[in-house]
Amino acid sequence: MKNPSFSRKSLDIDCEKEIDRISGVLRRVVLKDFRKRGTVVALSGGIDSSVVAALCARALGKDRVFGLMMPERDSSEDTGALSELIGKLLEIPFLREDITPILEAVGCYHRRDEAVRKIVPEYGSGYACKIVLPQVAAEDTYRIFSIVVQSPGGEQVKKRLTPEAYLEIVAATNFKQRVRKMLEYYHADRLNYAVSGTPNRQEYDQGFFVKSGDGAADIKPIAHLYKTQVYRLAECLGVPAEIRSRPPTTDTYSMPQTQEEFYFAVPYDVFDLCLYGRNHGISAKEVSAVTLLTVEQVHSIYKDIENRRMTTRYLHAPPVLIDKISEVSGA
Repeated sequence: MKNPSFSRKSLDIDCEKEIDRISGVLRRVVLKDFRKRGTVVALSGGIDSSVVAALCARALGKDRVFGLMMPERDSSEDTGALSELIGKLLEIPFLREDITPILEAVGCYHRRDEAVRKIVPEYGSGYACKIVLPQVAAEDTYRIFSIVVQSPGGEQVKKRLTPEAYLEIVAATNFKQRVRKMLEYYHADRLNYAVSGTPNRQEYDQGFFVKSGDGAADIKPIAHLYKTQVYRLAECLGVPAEIRSRPPTTDTYSMPQTQEEFYFAVPYDVFDLCLYGRNHGISAKEVSAVTLLTVEQVHSIYKDIENRRMTTRYLHAPPVLIDKISEVSGA
C-alpha cells in the first residue's frame, strides 16, 4: 500500500519535547522506582554515549552523573579526547580506567590473535586487524565476514573468515564490552547509582550489542530513537561538533572500523529509513525512491533486518526458568 507521506522527514521529531519526555522518565525511574542517587554512563567519545550523558545531566543534575572512560590498547586516539571533551562540557565527574591490563589477564588479545593466525599465519606483533562485511548487494547472496590485516609496513590483506575463526575472534573481543560493564557496575554499586545504557534503536533492534556486556543496563534512554534522531538530539543538547561529525565506529579492533562496514552494510541514515520502512509496512519501491537504493537492495536490507532479529533474539531474552516463579509483592 502506497504511503505518500514517507520521506526523510518521516524521522523528524520535536527535539525539546522529546528531551523533556526522556528526562521525566529518567527522574522517575532512577530516583523513585530504583531509589538510586544518580547514574553511571560509559563515555566512548561517540554520539550515543554523549547524548545519554547529556540527557542524564539534564534530568538528574550534573552532580548525579558519573562518566566512565574505559580505553584499551586498540582504542582510537580520538576516544579519550572526545570522551573528556563531553565530560568537561557537561561538568560531570568522570574517571579514566585503562582496561588493557584486565584484558591481557583474561587472554583477550592472545585468544583473538590465535584465531586470526588460523586465517593469516604471519599475523603477529605490530600487525592490526578488523572484521568487515561486504556492502549490501542487489543480488540475494549470502554475505560472509572477512578479516582485513595490516602489516607493520602498512601492507593490507583481506581474507574470508571461516565460521570457526569468526566466532573465536568475536568471542575474544567481547571481553572488552563485558569488562567495561563490570567496571560500570562496580562504580554504580559504590555510588548507589543506576547504570544507563547507550544503544540507539538500530543497535537495540538489530542485536548490535554483547549480552552481559554493553547490552546490560538498568535503563536505556535512547533505545527507542533512530540514529538519525539521536544526532538531532545531540545538536539540540549542545553536543560538540567534533563528536557529532565523528562517523559511527565500533572502536573494538586495532584498525579503524565503522559500524557500516562491520554490521549494517549501508550508512546509518540510509539504514534508518529502511528500518523505519520495514517497521511501518512501507514497500521496498517507496523506500528505494527516498534512499536511492535499488528495489532489490532494499529487499536485501529488509531480509537482513528480519534475519538479525531472528538470530539475535536470545540477546534480549531473560534467563529461562523451568517453572514459573511468582513475583514478590511490590518487586
